[in-house]
Amino acid sequence: MKKESATLIFESLASGIRQDIYRLLVKCGQEGMVAGQIATSLGLPPNNLSFHLKAMAHAGLLSVVQEGRFQRYRANVPLMLELIDYLTAECCGGHPEQCIPR
Repeated sequence: MKKESATLIFESLASGIRQDIYRLLVKCGQEGMVAGQIATSLGLPPNNLSFHLKAMAHAGLLSVVQEGRFQRYRANVPLMLELIDYLTAECCGGHPEQCIPR
């Protein structure tokens, strides 16, 4: 991962609402949720939610698939794991096996 990509992801998560959206979608796994379900679950107005979903999808944190009139969103967990790897690549002088377990 490049620094620019990591920065874009962090900027995308700089909102508590976006963190709530991502955590909710992680819980849903591959089933994901349509925008209306996300709005209802988090008590957000749909127009406010669409702004956040667009920014998160642009950063690659969410995938979106059109299903008829609806859009289904899923968390991009592999990207988040790649970000964690990027941040911890130099852990313990480049020997992450020596680091304290999670």
